Amino acid sequence: MLTIRSTRLKFLLCAWALLFVTAPGPAAAQPDPWRITAAKVDPGNYYGATVANGMLGIVSSPEPFKVKSVVLAGAYDQYGRGRVSNFLNSFNLLNMYLEVDGKRLSAADATNFRQELDMQRAALTTTFDYADKATISYTYYALRHLPFTALLDVSVTAKKDIAVGAASVMEAPDALRDVQNYYNEIDRPHVTLSLLTSSARSPTGKLQLCASTSFLFSEAHGQEPRVIHEMWDNNMHLMKFSKALKAGQTYGYGVVGSSITSAHHADPLNEAERLTIFARLEGRERLLAFHAKAWNELWKSDIQIAGDAQAQQDVHSMLYHLYSFSRAGTSFSPSPMGLSGLGYNGHVFWDTDLWMFPALLVLHPEIAKSLIEYRFQRLEPARRNAFAHGFQGAMFPWESADTGVEETPVWALSGPFEHHISADVALAAWQYYCVTQDRDWLREKGWPILSATADFWASRVERNGPGHYDIKNVVASDEWAENVDNDAFTNAAAQQNLRVATAAAKLLGLRANPDWLQVAQNIPLLKMADGVTREHATYRGEGIKQGDVNLLAYPLKVVTDPAQIRKDLAYYETRVPTEGTPAMTQAIFALLYSHLGDGDKARHFFRDAYEPNLLPPFRVIAETKGGTNPYFATGAGGVLQAVLMGFGGLDITPAGITQRKSTLPTGWQSVKITGVGPQRRTYSVGQ
Repeated sequence: MLTIRSTRLKFLLCAWALLFVTAPGPAAAQPDPWRITAAKVDPGNYYGATVANGMLGIVSSPEPFKVKSVVLAGAYDQYGRGRVSNFLNSFNLLNMYLEVDGKRLSAADATNFRQELDMQRAALTTTFDYADKATISYTYYALRHLPFTALLDVSVTAKKDIAVGAASVMEAPDALRDVQNYYNEIDRPHVTLSLLTSSARSPTGKLQLCASTSFLFSEAHGQEPRVIHEMWDNNMHLMKFSKALKAGQTYGYGVVGSSITSAHHADPLNEAERLTIFARLEGRERLLAFHAKAWNELWKSDIQIAGDAQAQQDVHSMLYHLYSFSRAGTSFSPSPMGLSGLGYNGHVFWDTDLWMFPALLVLHPEIAKSLIEYRFQRLEPARRNAFAHGFQGAMFPWESADTGVEETPVWALSGPFEHHISADVALAAWQYYCVTQDRDWLREKGWPILSATADFWASRVERNGPGHYDIKNVVASDEWAENVDNDAFTNAAAQQNLRVATAAAKLLGLRANPDWLQVAQNIPLLKMADGVTREHATYRGEGIKQGDVNLLAYPLKVVTDPAQIRKDLAYYETRVPTEGTPAMTQAIFALLYSHLGDGDKARHFFRDAYEPNLLPPFRVIAETKGGTNPYFATGAGGVLQAVLMGFGGLDITPAGITQRKSTLPTGWQSVKITGVGPQRRTYSVGQ
């Protein structure tokens, strides 16, 4: 009895303790749907936020007045490892320093240091106090309406009479060479412009990179502070001014700057200064108004979640980053890390076409068009790549940069062998037509991609009899499977490429090659003895790096039987290690379980797709669980597809976007998707 009573007492005490811990107390603050706040910044465990406009990316630093890096889309040169093109850091044009009463402030001087990413406004604000003398705030903007231009907006509130000295510092990254620094003043009756400008060559001399900045002052002309230029060395120069402030006075100023290269303009040095002058004379209020207007338009296409405040914030972050890393009216396509840094050398993979593209397509077809334009403009190098490998048609490179040739380092076998990329590009082109129903585009740009990639697969298969048009010796989409035969995803993607090319020909009144359907019908999809789809011919149940078989159900829609989808899920969800694998696979699991009506598993895999990958202090997504390489836009694209095409039920069909039955993750009350497709429709699930 004593034992029973003791056990019961322990149980009651534990239950009481649990009740005490979980009982409602003061309401915990719900995550803000639009703002991610870093109230405590640890410089030793800091992964910056990026403000970007689809062309220019600015990555934050934990150090006051510093920017970690500035990345410019389309700027590549060979340097470092791999003997392939690499993304270049541009001039760091937004670094500055601030002096108060002659003392230059550093991180050690900052108290109440706080940073906040406002995703709705695409603004990153840092605030801190300096002793009993001042409160300082500054905000970075990559101006959405001006692709090559950024703004730093600074506010200093004096707590007592102080003298402020501020400098705008222009620094050249180590990789650049032959740096030339300039300082100019342009006097007009209504304005005086001070221009801090630098120019340099890329490591091999291929590109000229240029940047220019100017101060934005709030004073009337003739009353602005006097600007002084200082040349420190070839890699750094600055311009500065001083200002006396009275106790209680708030003083604002800004730095506006532009960065451009010879990859974007034939005369980048003069154009950098022209763009800076344009922004300087537009003025702070107009710059911020047009920036806000552009982002308001983007956010008309939104995902609104009821019932999970943290998921709402995280989904907004994913949308924010995809919107930030791409823009309409270009022929640029984001790398796995977008404009957040130099990860994967800034190269373009299937990460764009299969993972990021569909979410952008349903929410902003005009942005998605830029990603397809990138591929269309590089169709001829893809044709030459097929020719070099003994094939016909077009064989897109696994890693692509500015020219469209293969850019995979030679030690990675994915370059010569990961051929599914050609089908991924084709399927993205077909999806663009499906959503927009733009037959003129299909004829002019979609058809050349679809027909050339179909010709590639017709020449790529080895015709070993009915049902045995084998695709041998590939790197699977599960990249741990190298030089295997009849990979499930590669084979199914090739089938679909051939089918949609045939469908496109019919729509356009063209004659499709009858061999395309013949080949598609005879490419095998292998099964194991228990009926599970076999990943490849020699697969024996080993762990997988990332999704392969399950992608046959979505996005390929080759496997449609719910029982088969469930069987394949049950098998392969146990084959993905808990660490060291990229963040896409679990998103597909979540999407498919939503289609199957399993809200519990949809919730589990939605969270598992990205929460273990989050890094402080802004919940940025790393490529892998436990990884340190953010921001992984590929993973964001996968999770957004889980929400849009899984929980939201959106379906891209030849007739356009439709909605199918779906199941929300357990605990979610509703999902509302606004601004969908060219018609900007709204779709809802739940309440």
